[in-house]
Amino acid sequence: MSRDRSADNQGKPKAGKTGAEARGSVRGFGRLGEALSGLREEIRTQQRRTFTAPKEDERGADWNSLFDELRKRVRTLGMVEHEPVVDEFGMEVAYLEQQKPFFDFMFERYWRVNLRGATRPKPSKPVVFVANFSGILPWDAMMLAHAIGRGRPTEARPRFLVQDRVLALPFAQAQLARIGGVRSCRENLDKLLAKQRSVIAFPESKEQPARSYRDRYQVTPFVDTSAVLAAAKAGCAVVPVGIVGAEDATPRLGDMAMLAKLASRDLGIPKLPSTPVFPLLGPLGLLPLPAKWVISLGEPVPARTVVEHAETETALELNGVLRARIQALVEGGLESRSSTWA
Repeated sequence: MSRDRSADNQGKPKAGKTGAEARGSVRGFGRLGEALSGLREEIRTQQRRTFTAPKEDERGADWNSLFDELRKRVRTLGMVEHEPVVDEFGMEVAYLEQQKPFFDFMFERYWRVNLRGATRPKPSKPVVFVANFSGILPWDAMMLAHAIGRGRPTEARPRFLVQDRVLALPFAQAQLARIGGVRSCRENLDKLLAKQRSVIAFPESKEQPARSYRDRYQVTPFVDTSAVLAAAKAGCAVVPVGIVGAEDATPRLGDMAMLAKLASRDLGIPKLPSTPVFPLLGPLGLLPLPAKWVISLGEPVPARTVVEHAETETALELNGVLRARIQALVEGGLESRSSTWA
């Protein structure tokens, strides 16, 4: 029985591929191998075209550049690189946009700024805003720049000039530059106006960082003629501005002799003011108080009139006129403010 079954099995063909099918499979594998070989050769050709070997004299420099780039990529692996948009004067547009809610809060809720007489000079020309000075920290400049920027959102934001003694404060220069502060000097004034940037200037005496509480809102003589001379050179208008509230927000009761000496020696601050909450509350005492503000913009002095005062002597005369106008704007702001705090 077993022998017969074996004979029967030998007579039957084994299950599986036929000879034709086997030959077709071999040919298919052959074609696949040819295709893969062709693909490898094409990849090698593309690589030779893309990555040409450097010349012998440039090989070392190229490899160094490659390794430097590789190290940079490894250090920043998993990080998203965002280059801040910084203009030629150090202002960061993105950072200023991030700080806008803070400035809006200070403008609308904390100081409740009332902007009066907001004249709008021709946007085709830059403008020099000349304002009364108050306080060690430039809150007045920041609020004025913010007020003008809110009223003219499609135009370039005006830059405000900052005195050297403020820039000497720790971390002040970098932070103020990011929001539009520029060191106060004639060279920067000319550059800003040449770049069609409006400027906020404070031409009062630089020797007195802040008036005492008794003498607040008394505009001192303008000794700095750079704002008028720069405006005359650029042929642009000058707008007087009276600011009320900044000197109430940072009232100065006196000077502390010993601390003032240390501040002058170590920090470069001419005088260290004593306020109702400083130094009693320590660094928190430097925070401004929630006084009500009034910012009054006067009628612009036309560019033609400014150009006529292109010399130092006549610039001093125009300074006197501007001081009188600013004093009148300050007094008008004090009258219009119903209360200092409410």
